Amino acid sequence: MIDHPVLMQVGSALVWLGVGVALIAVLVFLALAWRYLSLWIQSVTTRAGIGLFELVMMNLRKVDPRTLVLSKIQLVKAGIRDISTNDLESHYLAGGRVPNVARAMIAANRAALDLDWKKACAIDLAGRDIIDAINTSVNPKVIDVPNTRHGKSTIDAVSKDGIQLKAKARVTVRTNIRQLIGGATEETIIARVGEGIVSAIGSANSYKEVIENPDRISKAVLARGLDSGTAFEILSIDIADVDVGENIGAKLQADQAEADKRRFQAEAEKRRAMAMALAAENKAKIEENRALVVLAEAEVPRAMAEAFRSGNLGIMDYYRMKNIQADTSMRASISGETSGDQKKNP
Repeated sequence: MIDHPVLMQVGSALVWLGVGVALIAVLVFLALAWRYLSLWIQSVTTRAGIGLFELVMMNLRKVDPRTLVLSKIQLVKAGIRDISTNDLESHYLAGGRVPNVARAMIAANRAALDLDWKKACAIDLAGRDIIDAINTSVNPKVIDVPNTRHGKSTIDAVSKDGIQLKAKARVTVRTNIRQLIGGATEETIIARVGEGIVSAIGSANSYKEVIENPDRISKAVLARGLDSGTAFEILSIDIADVDVGENIGAKLQADQAEADKRRFQAEAEKRRAMAMALAAENKAKIEENRALVVLAEAEVPRAMAEAFRSGNLGIMDYYRMKNIQADTSMRASISGETSGDQKKNP
């Protein structure tokens, strides 16, 4: 058996070991606490409610205590006390920008905007600049239509009388906090307003109506509810400039007339070619018929010889026929005409 004094020595060693471990733990804690002592003092003096132990645990959870303490102090000083340290830490661990959300909450609170912490965190995690959104909600901003960065300086449209108008507009918008998550951006507002301007000008009977009353474009565009489904609320649409462009109607008519002329010319050329082909065909038929006549006339002497041999034609009949032919030729010469065999080409 082990003697009693030995047990006492082992127990004493264990006690001293425990005291040493505890001392080391206390020293480590004090070292960490000393590191964040100034932050703890700021928290206590501003009644932010973040203890020294919480600061040390934040460091162990890979959370920046300074960021959370300063954000909590800002919120408390602004009178926003319903946001806990755990809320700040949760948003930090989710990858959010805690200082931005804190400043946005303060700005919204002072502007009497309906913005709670969960919605602000969701907007921040969605990648939106929540501070800019709050500022735009408090101080509306102006959007130029069209956006000159896309290479266009005017919105071009044509009225019913065919005159082109070049318009510029300025749209005043403010952020719609309720639709900021998932709402369309400025590009959608610019596209919709441009479409509305084109539609309003296109429905005008004359360009003079638009020149005389540019506000009819603004009223027509505003009545379309273009801010539906977007992250903005349109406050006003002002037509900055309207210039008269080209006479598109006359240009289109001239182009149509030119196209019709080319089409008619093509059809006339087609008819001319067909007429020339028909004339050539008829000329060929005439030559063919003339050849047939020549062949037929070549048979006449043969037929006469056969008639002489068969006794059907006498010599007196032959001379009588010759006299008739000579008489006919003489009459034709006197009258200035020529027989078919004696025709000359001009």
